[in-house]
Parts: sequence; structure tokens; C-alpha cells
Amino acid sequence: MEIFEGAPEQALAWHEAGRGAVLATVVETWGSAPRRTGAQLVIAGDGEMQGSVSGGCVEGAVVLEATEALEQGSQRLLEYGVSDGDAFAVGLACGGTIRVLVEPVGSVLPEELLRQLTQARAERRPVAYEINLETGARQLRTDGYPDRFAMDRSGFEAEGAVFVAIHNPPLRLAIVGAVHIAQALVPMARIAGYDPFIVDPRAAFGSEARFPGERILSDWPDEALSEIGVDSRTAVLLLTHDPKLDDPALQIALKSDTFYIGALGSTRTHAARRARLSEAGFSEADLARIHGPVGLDIGAASPQEIAVSILAQMTRVLRRGA
Repeated sequence: MEIFEGAPEQALAWHEAGRGAVLATVVETWGSAPRRTGAQLVIAGDGEMQGSVSGGCVEGAVVLEATEALEQGSQRLLEYGVSDGDAFAVGLACGGTIRVLVEPVGSVLPEELLRQLTQARAERRPVAYEINLETGARQLRTDGYPDRFAMDRSGFEAEGAVFVAIHNPPLRLAIVGAVHIAQALVPMARIAGYDPFIVDPRAAFGSEARFPGERILSDWPDEALSEIGVDSRTAVLLLTHDPKLDDPALQIALKSDTFYIGALGSTRTHAARRARLSEAGFSEADLARIHGPVGLDIGAASPQEIAVSILAQMTRVLRRGA
């Protein structure tokens, strides 16, 4: 089943269209649960659904519960696991246990609160949706959870009654250099949940024929990155080998709070790159943020293998920190 990141927006759209909508959120997992905490499924009043809370194991049961909750205007906290009496029918046949919070929009989850959440997401503002499962109190917060925002991790607070769902802006990947590695990496990154775009002023490289359907910016890299903006949910990757293109983009990236900076090149190339940036006034701490030579050392040789190593390194930095 697909990974769906637009559940709040879809829930609001269905609710406003008069179809009714319910948000189902994974609030806790044990064992080999197939979805991480914070995964969401949105269900319309007529049973249509988008998203996933278990990869297909219990979605049918959750839809039935959600439909009843919508009719009754009540919140539900469901639990499924391999020990359920109807193990294969409504249990996790693949293992693990999950708890799923079911919230009908309007009667339980206020429409205005959902609208504020979707607006924050549209404006790329990190926000935490905080709910007390005992009292039903709900609010949005932009502070108080720096570690959760940094690691993109939802979960319960220590007392176990307050669940915090982290809504970070969608991940973006800025690729400077429309080279062969980029051709392999763009579709991989999109599957992994990134919104990639390519920056290359060289028309022969950054063409529609080489990157069909993708967003290509033909401006100089520093101008393109300055215009789009580089934030904590944007990874920046330099692939041109050309200091005239890479270095200006690197300076923009190093002045931002991007979570990942990668630069293609050999150890000698990277040493020369560091020397140039040092002369430009960047500190050793700044330069240490650059992953170069780029990618995990998996012995990659082909452009496709190098793309795999880069995406793996980006994932490690995103989930575990630099």
C-alpha cells in the first residue's frame, strides 16, 4: 500500500465537500510493525480511503471503525496485533502490534484546527499536533519539541497520555548538476518521499528529454537556491565537478540550516574544495557539514549505484543526525 503524506489536506477536502472525513493515526507500535508512529490513513464517509496505517493488514477493520466513529461523532483508540483472535482477518499477519487513533473531523477534530494545520504545512512551517488522549484537549505547537522536529519523530510524551504528531514540511532535494547520477537519483528520491528539482544553467544537460516531467531550473545555482530557499527539510547535492557552479551553491547551503550537504568528487577534489571555501571565510565546523566524497562507502561504481549510496547517506543523516 502506498505511503501517503497528504492525509490532513485530503481529510479537510473531503470534510469541506460534505463527504465526511476521519483521520486515523498510528500513535504507538511494538515489535515489527509495518508503519512508523505518525503514519496516517484518511477515510471518507462513504468508505473511500487514502494512506496506510499498516501496509494493508488492518486497513479494512480501521475503515469500519472509522465509519462508525464518524456516525457517532466519537474518538476511538484501536489496537491490533498478531495475538488478536481474528489474527489474519483484523490482526497484523506480518507481525507487531499497533495502536491507532481515530478522529472524525468536525465532531472530534475541530475543522479550524485542521485548517490551521494544513496552512502551516503549505507554508513549510514545522508544527506539532498535540492531543491529550485522556482529556481530549488538542492544540498546535511550534515549539517545545526540538528533538522531535529534528528527527521527524512522533510519539507519546513521558507521562503516556499526550501524543505528539510531528508535521514537518515535505522533504526536498536540490540537485545541482543534471548529470547521469541525477538521472538515476531523481526517481529514487521521489519514491523515498522527496520532492526533487534539478538546477543546471547548461541547456544540454538540464533538458526535458533527459529529465522528462521533472522540475528543471536553468538559473545559476546560487540564484536558484536563493530564490527557492533552503530550509531544514531540504537536502542540497552538488554533482557538477565545476567550482563555478558548485561553490556558489555550497556557500548558499552552508549559510542555511539544510540537514544535508553532499558534494561529488574525489578526496583530492574535496580537499581543494575545502581550501577554496576556507579562503572564502567558512570555518572548519562549516566545512565539516559537507559530505564529500559523497555517499556511503558501499563500493558503488555505476551512476545508479552511486545514486543508491547518496540516498542511503541522506537517509542516515535525516534519521540519525550527522
